[in-house]
Amino acid sequence: MAAKPEYRDRPDVEVALLDALVDRGDEGMTVLELRAAVDADIDAVEEGLSALKDDSLILVETEESVRVYAHERVVPDPEAATDDPSAGLVDAIRDRIGL
Repeated sequence: MAAKPEYRDRPDVEVALLDALVDRGDEGMTVLELRAAVDADIDAVEEGLSALKDDSLILVETEESVRVYAHERVVPDPEAATDDPSAGLVDAIRDRIGL
């Protein structure tokens, strides 16, 4: 599952981080897991996480270990998703051109 479309206009690393976190849902991820999931060096991952945290798009918990979660407003509603991916694409194009 990918982050909501309104959060996809960010730099590629940030979008990849959000997508990875949305996929993991309630489990969250460690920084090491995020580094493995995102095709970027550790500095880019750290910068991306910092920017996402500054914009309140991620939550960081430090109870037993540091785990990062996507903010619930970033996660798409699973009931709103359709089984036909082309329908979403067509709707997105219509929205972009104002039809």
